[in-house]
Amino acid sequence: MKAMVLNEICSLKENKNPLELVNLPDPVPAEKEILVKVSRCGVCHTELDEIEGRTPPPAFPVVLGHQIVGTVEKAGSKASRFKIGDRVGIAWIYSACGKCSFCLQGEENLCESFKATGRDANGGYAEYATVLEDFAFNIPAVFSDSEAAPLLCAGAIGYRSLRLTGIKDGQRLGLTGFGASAHLVLKMTTHKYPNAKVFVFARSEKERDFAKELGAVWAGDTADASPEKLDCIIDTTPAWKPIVEALKNLEKGGRLIINAIRKEEIDKEYLLKLDYPAHLWLEKEIKSVANVAKRDVNEFLDLAAEIPIKPEFQEFELEEANKALVELKERKIRGAKVLRIA
Repeated sequence: MKAMVLNEICSLKENKNPLELVNLPDPVPAEKEILVKVSRCGVCHTELDEIEGRTPPPAFPVVLGHQIVGTVEKAGSKASRFKIGDRVGIAWIYSACGKCSFCLQGEENLCESFKATGRDANGGYAEYATVLEDFAFNIPAVFSDSEAAPLLCAGAIGYRSLRLTGIKDGQRLGLTGFGASAHLVLKMTTHKYPNAKVFVFARSEKERDFAKELGAVWAGDTADASPEKLDCIIDTTPAWKPIVEALKNLEKGGRLIINAIRKEEIDKEYLLKLDYPAHLWLEKEIKSVANVAKRDVNEFLDLAAEIPIKPEFQEFELEEANKALVELKERKIRGAKVLRIA
């Protein structure tokens, strides 16, 4: 099969072609696995973290990609959940132990044995992928393959982030950064909480205009003061400045959710601007998001089909994966980026 593989950690500023197009043997499903013929795979900021070593793969070479949509081509001897030809998705959660207290509570994302698709196991920047049948997801018929791919990570992690805010209808939500995940959060917020107001902070004027097109009541720069204090804020950026600036806009008792698997080091000194009375006092909270659980993916796909959420996306050929990654690094973003494999 054709695949785009990462052979080593590198800087995307220095190496614009971190992935190599190679031919690999077609994977063979184990007894409880399915073999998926990949049609589309979303491109995620987490891939940048993998390439640049902030969340490095444990071994090389590795096939990146964890927003996978395709059809079941073959099933292992003890796999019976899906029929050949069924359309399925594979998300960031590749597997978990199933036995620890976190797994038993439906919080597999916190399992000590959590494995990530495209990092701890080969992912979807390829023609085929395998996964345990219990960690594959039905894709609602309302979505095309390209629409479904970004839902599996940007949508699911956005859904978990929104759930962790504890927002109630009529409250005020802030979004710092406005890429693939945040634009889906805005869409689900306006559906689930029709009386909520959404305020967006983004460096790019195009992103701010896009946010207002989708229903944001206000959009400003990262360092701007929001016209109203916000009950909760979700940060989806790789930087530290938005964290500090968001806290000054948070209402007393408000909650900041950091939706990022890693933060980059480039502006870490901005944390020195943190002022306890202005940014943290009066019972403000900060909570991180760690991965996704199966519940998040299933519940979000149902919600997305109900609304329905149709994500904005740009398509690239598999061989153009490097181009898509560099554009993501350079913040040339409008919605999500999706690789077309078949």
